[in-house]
Amino acid sequence: MAILQRIPLALVAIIVGGILTVVGIAAYALDYATLNLAGFFYGIPLFLGGLAFRVTEIKPVPIVAPATPEIDALRPTQATETQQKILQSVTIYRYGQKAHMDDVLSHLGLSPIEKQRPMLVGIREGIVEGAYALVLMFESDFVPYPEWQKRETKMNAFFGPGVRVALANPEEGYVQLSLISTPEVVAPVS
Repeated sequence: MAILQRIPLALVAIIVGGILTVVGIAAYALDYATLNLAGFFYGIPLFLGGLAFRVTEIKPVPIVAPATPEIDALRPTQATETQQKILQSVTIYRYGQKAHMDDVLSHLGLSPIEKQRPMLVGIREGIVEGAYALVLMFESDFVPYPEWQKRETKMNAFFGPGVRVALANPEEGYVQLSLISTPEVVAPVS
């Protein structure tokens, strides 16, 4: 299923709809009524639907660094449900949204208006102090780094239990948001 989510649905609809439409036109010219109807009644709406999807399509966020074997070993034991959902959500094609994580940014007060919304431009998995981390890189030209810092406490609460937030400003206009798992330390039984 994951591979299917990485294929642009809009492109599939445009191609299949275009093929059916061409078949319908050819069938009309050759007087094949059944193919003519299938081509026109299925092809044209599918093609137009694909074009409509293409307008609202959001491409997957690029994974900027491949996961190492150490990360692959930590992910099943330490990644929280929130981290897993974010990773899955931003690495597939999305439709009907303005940008990846637009609702989250609005809720956190980091999206004053649509044109000033920080854009998620990269994602990677990592290990921070022995814990699994999901690192989100935002291009944030209109929301300065101090504004992100003011909301760090709210972010810690928002992303749920088992996750702490760490912010960094690697370069001007960019903010790195790390969601670091906080696995419970189990005390040895005496």
